[in-house]
Amino acid sequence: MEQNTRFAVVGGGSWGTAIVKMLCENLDQLTWYVRGEETVEYLYEHKHNPRYLSSVEFDTNKLSITADINEAVKDADYIIFVIPSAFLDRELSKLTVDISDRIIFSAIKGIVPESSLIVGEHFNKTYNIPYENIGVITGPCHAEEVALEKLSYLTIASRDKEKAEVIGAHLRSHYITCKISDDIIGTEYAAVLKNIYAIAAGIAHGLGYGDNFQSVLMSNAIREMKRFIKKRHKMKRNINNSAYLGDLLVTGYSAFSRNRTFGNMLGKGYTVQSAMMEMNMVAEGYYASKSAYALNNNEAKTPIIDAVHAVLYQEKSAKKTFRKLCDQLD
Repeated sequence: MEQNTRFAVVGGGSWGTAIVKMLCENLDQLTWYVRGEETVEYLYEHKHNPRYLSSVEFDTNKLSITADINEAVKDADYIIFVIPSAFLDRELSKLTVDISDRIIFSAIKGIVPESSLIVGEHFNKTYNIPYENIGVITGPCHAEEVALEKLSYLTIASRDKEKAEVIGAHLRSHYITCKISDDIIGTEYAAVLKNIYAIAAGIAHGLGYGDNFQSVLMSNAIREMKRFIKKRHKMKRNINNSAYLGDLLVTGYSAFSRNRTFGNMLGKGYTVQSAMMEMNMVAEGYYASKSAYALNNNEAKTPIIDAVHAVLYQEKSAKKTFRKLCDQLD
């Protein structure tokens, strides 16, 4: 393990908090960017995040917490971004520090609306960061189970295996296992798409569909994911591996899944706006469904993405839309 490697985590939500917890198992010093001076002050005084994973207590002697993104990243060798994709561009616009020579890992599961690119591609195209210095941290893993120190698995993807190993070495612990992958594009798209399919699973549950239908829905979802990703980035990959199928299953079935919860509310009759107002966390699948639908542009057969998009953005009835979807599944 590289003892002198300097890390910064950008993002103070539940997943950002979980990643800081994991890194603190192995690091003596870590910089953490969160929004708002009040959050910084609260963390230092009470030693836990006031809004997310509040059961996790931090040794603040290990943390340099700041609400200034430039302060957070200025000395970092590795920067891990954990900001919802819908807000990433806004946060990055605050940067005055040049990060083109840094190693960037994304733990963001979404498409950047302003560029219609997954996060790795966005950093490459917008900030001239070579793909060799870009990586992805994905699941299957829920932040809530990290907080409980339940055995969890991460996939670390990078074209440069050594950089992936550095991240993995700093995240591993008695409750975290890390697998290494070279499929940065495919794993990142999988992390985006599984949130859309989790919304579909939630809508189906809210409408009263049972486990039998859910199993068919998830079976079709993984095949749809394979078709979509193949159109975007063709390479040899096993779609049944944990980074793809595993992440889909945990997000589609878990009670911790905010996307499933969001979909469940829609199935029960909430409007999109009222469901979003009631959620106190971002459901990434809401934004991802719009970007994925536009990006696909009928290139691949994606009836589940199309159905979710119709409910979220075309004001279609969830009940009628899913009745039609049933006829398209096999």
